[in-house]
This record gives sequence, C-alpha cells and structure tokens, in this order.
Amino acid sequence: ALQGKKQRYKVAVIDLMILKRQKLSAFELSKEIGADGIELDMGGLGNRDTFDSKLSDPILRQQLMGKAKELNLEICSLAMTGFYAQSLATRPTYQQMIGDCISTMKAMNVKVAFLPLGVQGDLVKNPELRPAIVERLKVAGQMAKKAGVVIGIETALDARAELQLLKDIGSAHIKSYFNFSNAIKNGRDIHQELRILGKKNIVQIHCTNDDGVWLQNDPKIDMKAVKRTLDDMGWKGWLVVERARDATNPRNVKWNFTANTTYVKSVFQ
Repeated sequence: ALQGKKQRYKVAVIDLMILKRQKLSAFELSKEIGADGIELDMGGLGNRDTFDSKLSDPILRQQLMGKAKELNLEICSLAMTGFYAQSLATRPTYQQMIGDCISTMKAMNVKVAFLPLGVQGDLVKNPELRPAIVERLKVAGQMAKKAGVVIGIETALDARAELQLLKDIGSAHIKSYFNFSNAIKNGRDIHQELRILGKKNIVQIHCTNDDGVWLQNDPKIDMKAVKRTLDDMGWKGWLVVERARDATNPRNVKWNFTANTTYVKSVFQ
C-alpha cells in the first residue's frame, strides 16, 4: 500500500467502460485488470431531473467503499457521463444533477468529478452556448468549492481556448480533465496542449485514443514521450484508461483493459 501512495502516476479504469456500471463486481474486475483505482459513473440522464444513480443508496455506497478498501483500490473520480449526450447549457435541473454528484462525492470521499460538455455542449460547433456554459460552470464552481471538491471538464476546444474558458469561469474548483484522444483526433500536438494548459489546470487525464488498437500498438501516441512532458511539467495524478480496445476482439473487456493498464503502468510507474 505504501508504494501505491508514493506513486506519482496512478492508473484507473472506468466502471462504465468495463461494462460494470455501479456494480460491486467492477472492483474485482479492476483488480484483476491490474488497476490502482476506478472511476465510477453517476448513471444515465435521459430526460430525468437527475442521474439514474444507485449510488444514492447508502448501503450500496458502503459496500463499494468496503470492497475498494479490501482490494486496496481507490475511487479516483465520479463521472457525469450523462452529459456526453445531454446539454449542460440548457437542462433546467443542472444544479440538481451536479449537486447529486457532489453529495455522492462527499459521502464516498471522492475529490474529483468528470463533466464532459459532450455533443450538445461542443463549443467549437456551438459557440453561442458559451455564455450559458460559463455561467453554469461558475455556479458549479461555487458548489464544488463549498464541498471541497474539483470538477474536471472535457471540452472540444484546443488548449488555448480551454485555458481562456477556465479563466472566464474563474474558479480553482473547475479544471481541465484532459483527454489524449481529443488532441490526437484534431491533429494537435499533445505535448504543446499539455504545456499550454499547465500542471495546475489539469486535474485528471483520460489516457486513451480511439478504439481499434491498444495504446502500446498505437502509432499516434508515444506514451514515453508523454511521460517525459508530464514529468517535466511536474504534473502528477491519475491516468484513467477509457478505451483503446483491439479491433480483433473488442468485446473481451478483461483482455483489452489488462493490456492497456499493464502498458500504461509499465511506462508511468
């Protein structure tokens, strides 16, 4: 356990991506995969007022936390992936949604939440939504500050524009949750993007590229070089493996995630 505490980089998987959202068995599978921790998902949103979350049940929460402790795994973050498809800019009950995530974080002693702005909140395609998103993230920042947690956002913007967005929000409790694949698929230089954002603005990293190929076989990302950049910046924290499943057998969750987790740990630890 001591060694785990000293690690500068820790590697996690996501309960949703290993097909065990809010299930106790997600922890056993994460352990078998070799992860140091797990990102738990808050559940679907659809047209509900808030997330379809079993995590509001104190009994389930206790079971999950007990299992994490027993297996020496950390819950590194709670993910609001419902916002991949739903709009933060227009949903009337967004404060209830974010509030439910934050109260779950407090109950489970989790310090970081993931909030993607998703398809509807894509500020490159829908720049007119920017004022509403800034306004709502200011509110979210106040809520996070009160709870002593950080919300990491994922946007479609490049690093300069994302940095400006963070400045406009103006809260130390709203940071960037960086995703390698955003830089790669938009033809941006990962190293430059990371440096522009800077170590204090990046709360966590989704260590992933598109599906089809394992990270170790992906010509589009040089993990050793990425580590050198992060070392040089003085960043430390969680690398959360999201996808990068091999096209020959994408459904074999354990095989794919074990390969990627093992590789990321071999580079970063």
